[in-house]
Amino acid sequence: MPQLYNPPVKVKGIYLTGWKAGISAEFEKLLNLVDATELNTMVIDVKDNTGKLTYRSSVPMVEQVGANSNRIRDIDGLLKTLREHNIYAIGRIVVFEDPVLSKARPDLAVKNKSGGIWATRKGLGWVDPYNTKVWDYAVSIAEEAARKGFNEIQFDYVRFPSDGNLNNIVYPANNGKTRVETISAFLSYARKRLEPYGVYVSADIFGLVTTAEDDMKIGQYLEDVVKTVDYISPMVYPSHYAPGSYGLPNPNAAPYETVYRSLSDAVRRLEKVDGFKAEIRPWLQDFTLGPPPYGAREVRAQIKATYDAGLSQWILWDPANTYTVAALNPRSAEQNAVSRF
Repeated sequence: MPQLYNPPVKVKGIYLTGWKAGISAEFEKLLNLVDATELNTMVIDVKDNTGKLTYRSSVPMVEQVGANSNRIRDIDGLLKTLREHNIYAIGRIVVFEDPVLSKARPDLAVKNKSGGIWATRKGLGWVDPYNTKVWDYAVSIAEEAARKGFNEIQFDYVRFPSDGNLNNIVYPANNGKTRVETISAFLSYARKRLEPYGVYVSADIFGLVTTAEDDMKIGQYLEDVVKTVDYISPMVYPSHYAPGSYGLPNPNAAPYETVYRSLSDAVRRLEKVDGFKAEIRPWLQDFTLGPPPYGAREVRAQIKATYDAGLSQWILWDPANTYTVAALNPRSAEQNAVSRF
């Protein structure tokens, strides 16, 4: 099998929903943003937390469970455009929160104690992290994305549920392994299956995982996750930290301090990990959730905190995909002269 020529890239990226990637005018705006600035990467939804794919997949089970969509009508053309612009393409795949698969295949779903399908407070179903048929479904989608030309596969919601009545959960495929062992086993399995394609593999983790001394009951324990993938992306959004975290009265009002403390904890812990360990590439906040409003100063403060913690890569998250242009440095002459692929 021919491998993609895939040199490592120091990622400076933005996230795109399937909707934005599939609307020509919206995609063009974001493409122009990357071309004009220090950005070099797009993270694009392949399968989001609705359970739907963003393009029409040829994976048989995707069609069987009704998970296809036409949000991105020409995924091959889109990836060709990214290659032409020397943009590193990351395909994001939401794994275990999957209302489509859990409904179509209740035998794969997380159940409640009465035997029905368990759901979050928002009514979203999950599939069983212990069930290897679920693993195969997610990785088959990842393999297709790799064949289409994504440089990297990023697994999100690669954890146990954290939202809803957790005391009413039953995992039908529970084999007695711990949550940490289960999540690590899935990621190791995915990485091995994807190895022939020459793509990188990454995992999104909760921001607090960098500091927590346990798995937070979701199966993400820092020292284990970093042994299974090429990159980890802690979601260190300051708005998501409770008052008092890191001794800060309002972490959302202290973006530099919050991100620096979180990432410094991760760096310190990983220095003690023997053997293979993933590189840290955080998700940073480019959206407003409560005061203060987030603009160029707040976004740039997080980027500076990332660098000051000794890291070199980052990705901006805004669910609306409207990024703060003033927070980004213009593309340098050197960047224009050197192709990354």
